[in-house]
Amino acid sequence: MRFMVIVRSTKESEAGVPPDEATLTAMGKYNEELVKAGVMLAGEGLQPSAKGARVRFSGKDRTVIDGPFAETKELIAGFWIMQTKSLEECIEWVKRSPNPFHTESDIEIRQIFEAEDFGDEFTPEARESEARLREQLANQGH
Repeated sequence: MRFMVIVRSTKESEAGVPPDEATLTAMGKYNEELVKAGVMLAGEGLQPSAKGARVRFSGKDRTVIDGPFAETKELIAGFWIMQTKSLEECIEWVKRSPNPFHTESDIEIRQIFEAEDFGDEFTPEARESEARLREQLANQGH
C-alpha cells in the first residue's frame, strides 16, 4: 500500500524559516532509515505558499490565485510517499519521525489510490495507458 504522508505547515514554515541544522540532520537520518527499509519512495519539503499559486476550476473557467494562502494549518510544508504493508505500519514509521518543527505540528497520512481501487470504471485500455505512463516515468529517472 502506498501512502502520502503530509507535513502540515506552521506559521514558521509559512514565514520561510528554514529548518535548523539539528532538524535537518535528524530528518536525514530518518530518511536513511526509510530508504534502507524500502519504505520511502519520494519525499520533499515545500517552499512557503507565498511562492506558489492555485488554479481554481469553475466549469470551463480557470482562475489563478497567487499565494500566500490563509489557514496555515491547511497548507502543506512537505511530504513523503511511503510504501508499507498497512496503514498501521505507516503510522508506526511516521511516529518515529523527528518533529519537523520546533512547535506543535501535524503529519497527515492518506492512502494513494491504486488501479484496482477504480473497479470496472478503469477500463483495460486505460490501465494499459496508465502502465505505459508509469514505465515512461520510471525510465526518465528523475
